[in-house]
Amino acid sequence: MPLWQIYHPVGKYEDQASKASFAQDITKIYTKVGLPAFYVVVNFIPLPKEDILVGGELQSKPFIRVVITNIAIKMPESDDTYARFTSSVDTMLKPHIADRGYNWEYHVAETDRRLWKINGLVPPPWKSAEEQLWAEQNRAIPYGHE
Repeated sequence: MPLWQIYHPVGKYEDQASKASFAQDITKIYTKVGLPAFYVVVNFIPLPKEDILVGGELQSKPFIRVVITNIAIKMPESDDTYARFTSSVDTMLKPHIADRGYNWEYHVAETDRRLWKINGLVPPPWKSAEEQLWAEQNRAIPYGHE
C-alpha cells in the first residue's frame, strides 16, 4: 500500500477538513491507476517547531517533510516513469504545501510487495479480478491465497 508520512509543525494540518482534503488528493493518485482506495494510508505527524531543523537550523517558514513508501506497485525503473510520478506528486502537493508558502521535501521508497499483508491476507496481484473486487468493496476479502 502507499504509506504517506507527513511530518509538519504543530498547528499545520490540525483540522480534520485540511487533513481529509490532503489525504483524498493523495488517494486519487493511486485510484487513478486502479488501486483500491483503502490501500492508501496517510499519517499526519505533528512536531514542535523547535524539533524541525534543516541544515542544523530552525526554520522561519514551516517545513513539511513527506516520506512516501510505495508497496502495491513497483514502478518501472525509467526516468520517464519517475518524472511522471513525481510530477503528479508535485501537482497534488501544490495546494496543500506550496500555495501555503511552506518549504517542503519528499522522497519515495519502494518496498518488496512480497513482504506486505493486509489483515493477514496477501493482497491480490495488481489489476487482477480479485483486486478489482477489493477496490469495489473497499476492503480486504479472503480469496484463496492466504
